[in-house]
Amino acid sequence: MKYMLLFFLLFSSVFSTAQGLTTSSLEHVVITSKKDKIKVHLNENGELVINVSPKDVHRIKANGLVRYSDFGARGDGQTDDIDAIAASHAFANQHGLSVKADEGATYYISGKNRTAVVRTDTDFGTASFIIDDTDVQDRTAHVFLVDSSLQPFNLEGVSSLKRNQEKIEVSLPGPSLINVTNSHIRRYIRFGPNQNDGASQTDIFIVDKEGNVDMDAPIIWDFDQITDITALPIDETTLTITGGRFTTIANKAESRYTYYNRGLAIRRSNVLVDGLEHRVTGEGDHGAPYSGFINISDCAYVTIQNTILTGRKTYQTIGSAGVAVSMGSYDILVNRALNVSFINCSQTNDINDRTYWGIMGSNYCKNLILDHCTFSRFDAHMGVANATIRNSTLGHQGINAIGSGTFILENSTIYGWTLINLRSDYGSTWQGEFIIRNSVFEPAGGSRVSARLIGGSNSGQHDFGYSCYMPERITIENLHIDDSNHPEDYQGPAIFANFNPNITDDSYVEKFPYVRTREVILRNVTTASGKALRISDNPFMFKDVKVNTD
Repeated sequence: MKYMLLFFLLFSSVFSTAQGLTTSSLEHVVITSKKDKIKVHLNENGELVINVSPKDVHRIKANGLVRYSDFGARGDGQTDDIDAIAASHAFANQHGLSVKADEGATYYISGKNRTAVVRTDTDFGTASFIIDDTDVQDRTAHVFLVDSSLQPFNLEGVSSLKRNQEKIEVSLPGPSLINVTNSHIRRYIRFGPNQNDGASQTDIFIVDKEGNVDMDAPIIWDFDQITDITALPIDETTLTITGGRFTTIANKAESRYTYYNRGLAIRRSNVLVDGLEHRVTGEGDHGAPYSGFINISDCAYVTIQNTILTGRKTYQTIGSAGVAVSMGSYDILVNRALNVSFINCSQTNDINDRTYWGIMGSNYCKNLILDHCTFSRFDAHMGVANATIRNSTLGHQGINAIGSGTFILENSTIYGWTLINLRSDYGSTWQGEFIIRNSVFEPAGGSRVSARLIGGSNSGQHDFGYSCYMPERITIENLHIDDSNHPEDYQGPAIFANFNPNITDDSYVEKFPYVRTREVILRNVTTASGKALRISDNPFMFKDVKVNTD
């Protein structure tokens, strides 16, 4: 009962109403209802003040939806319409109305620090949106924020958790996302040019109102101590966003790790984005990177479908180790999110053009799916628990991942340097299994290279904050390796890259032992070169791997 009361108080505090005035603290918006025409302006506190007369309230509600033109958006491609767009959504959120862009309009969005908070169904339709990032007041502010009216609250009475624990002793108002942290333990201590001291141990998982954990997305760490734990109630209805043709005029900032947001952020569970398009123009010889036009975080059950996105130009800077590095810049970024699917999505630029960074990055996720997608990359930096790539084509940056659970690759074509690359900066670790079937691998997009299926490296000398594993079992079935363009001294494709060239006999000592694969199952693996599959350029390191063929 106390959780239900707390949930109600937090929910009701989002809006306060007195004498016809409503304030949303999150949106920095004040809505009044005076007998005057619709007016949108800023007050002395920098809040967006919206006046909608009772007559206009009745008219808009009778229409059943809000249009941007209702609140003064010009849609001429030149007038800055961001305040009108934000006002439209604020009013729609207050009255539970959907929002629809005006057909054929072109909305110019300046670099003003203004975010349109979206809490109702929105149809961008065939309208165009020009997002001008050449002069941005706050690069961390998203243009659109798909948000929930449900608020997170601290969870009391939970002092520890165990990996794969099935239930926590709590009573909640409904299904919720649980975010938990132990700041006394460091994980993902990165190695290499972008080295760092890691991040606090954290996890995110779903429980029902009785505290039963969804074991399709299990708890992946032991928490002997908990320094922070919150519950975020999950919206049970689906919020739908459709259409929209977005073009970003790229920033021209110094090439440093000063990430720009400036897109569509999703912070609500149960969201469908359908038919959106995003393009980029104005990229020059320098610029700051982007953290995803579609930026998904702290939510579950999100589907992006029938959507076209754009890879970002790669720029260089000096990394934390003092050497030049290429900066990751993304049109898709997924962090701390569960059950996220990309279906029938593609990108505007060539997936094998190496001047553009891989389109996707992710951290702390569970159950990621690509289905019928054509992207330059799939990537999981700081771990994914369970991932599936099916019916898809991945370009020059291929598949890069670390994590746990089951990784499934099926009915797909991969053009990366390896079929699956286990990221060496995070220990090339996967605690679980790989299942690969009915797919084609063309190494490095047909460049003259030696084919290697599973890539990565681990010296056994760096503490990543966890034990590192290779997949315990790897099943490869009906895989064709197009290695027709190979070096003259090519010996045939290798299952494993040379993960540690220093391991040539039993004298090498790993300070932090790297747990090897136990079993590889091969069924109908063919090569264009006609050369047989072999274990590795370093057969000693993998001498105990059991290889079964049918």
